[in-house]
Amino acid sequence: MMEKVCKFIEKYHMIVNGDKVIAGISGGADSVCLLFVLLELRKSLDIDIVAVHVNHGIRGDSARADEEFTVKLCRGHGIKCVVYHENVESIAKKRKQSVEEAGRNVRREAFEKTFREEQGTKIAMAHHQNDNAETLLMNLARGAGLKGLGGIRPVNGNVIRPLLCLTRGEIENYLEKNGYGWCQDETNDEDDYTRNRLRHLVIPVLEQQVNAGAVQHMNEAMEQIRMAWEYMEEQTTRVWNRCVAEMPDKAIQIRKEGYAGQPEAIQKILVRKCLIKAAGAEKNLSIVHVEAVMDLMEKQSGRSRNLPYSVKAVRNYDGVMLKKVAEKAGQQEEKEADSGQYILKVPGITEIKELNLTICSRILEKSKDFSVNQIPQKSYTKWFDYDIIKGNLTVRTRRPGDFLVIDSAGSRQKLKSYFINEKIPADKRDICPLVTDEEQILWVLGYRMSSACMVSDKTNRVLEIKVTEEKRDVRED
Repeated sequence: MMEKVCKFIEKYHMIVNGDKVIAGISGGADSVCLLFVLLELRKSLDIDIVAVHVNHGIRGDSARADEEFTVKLCRGHGIKCVVYHENVESIAKKRKQSVEEAGRNVRREAFEKTFREEQGTKIAMAHHQNDNAETLLMNLARGAGLKGLGGIRPVNGNVIRPLLCLTRGEIENYLEKNGYGWCQDETNDEDDYTRNRLRHLVIPVLEQQVNAGAVQHMNEAMEQIRMAWEYMEEQTTRVWNRCVAEMPDKAIQIRKEGYAGQPEAIQKILVRKCLIKAAGAEKNLSIVHVEAVMDLMEKQSGRSRNLPYSVKAVRNYDGVMLKKVAEKAGQQEEKEADSGQYILKVPGITEIKELNLTICSRILEKSKDFSVNQIPQKSYTKWFDYDIIKGNLTVRTRRPGDFLVIDSAGSRQKLKSYFINEKIPADKRDICPLVTDEEQILWVLGYRMSSACMVSDKTNRVLEIKVTEEKRDVRED
């Protein structure tokens, strides 16, 4: 096994003489194996090792036992062990994250802190091929692009993963053969987390009923996908100056002349890189926003789209300009309130005090066994086809020219006529909240929704909007 790992480390130039490696050691089989791999390397390379252990404050006595085991193991081999105690459940609530996500972030922060304080050169993580296969399945199910299908990288900046050439079985066999003990995290046996369900219910079926080498083959495929992605990124970098102009005011101009001559795959990567650069962030940018910019390139000059992070895309004579419309969230909210229009946080919770509304938005993946009977039939909970919504979603009151799409053929009815037909009192019409996208009304809150963005068999992602607090005099469920 060591020969296999050493070749893998050499292939990706993970560790060299003089490195100081900060290693995440939980006490589980994977991290214990990582520690012994590093100890073996230390015999032939001039490297220093510092272990980092994070006690998440979740598993009580079991977590304390893991901590004691890890500290004792490191001390026995002359390795410094830095221990962090965190209350991950409390942190998750404060950050409005899942316990899983908060745990990952806390661990990363601990590694980076130790890396700085110890003047490390590499951060070693114990991910292996089974972890990578689970990541691939999760990304596939959630609709990831080509980059996401490349899985976990062996090297990502100063982070290295020397065990990414091994399966979980190979790791445990190595430890048992050499008489090395490890701790068992009982939460890994539960199916409360998505990754655990894939680990216990999906991977075994693939290995036992499809192909015993399924995990290895998935890792080989991910390596090929990563190579393809890296090649496409290289091509995008080569054409960047021909297609993009970076303005002094931090605006990004995508030139149609250069952009139009590129293959669609390069166009998508190019637009995404421009969006990230204009936004200064990446997390909430999806293929929907990339395609919104690409669609705008085919529109007439003057058309625009509102995008996450206060970025506005405007079609001009040269192509599409991406620019932040407000530097501070407070300024943006003030402008929205002055115009009587409020942008919904998607996903997230939007409180509109002026209208006494609290609106929860979340994105759902449509299941394979989807049935129209699953669509909520409530006045204050609605489902929409998220991928065909144009730009930002907003809440506002009526404006001249407002209309509703009333059937699948796209037939329209003026909002004024709808109010009259529904016998909504005249004094209520000007204050009735409307959920809209950039082009039209999607929902007359408390009444009917438009037929324009209804969930259908072709829907991939569902946007659920739920009014959790409503004090206005409108229709009840």
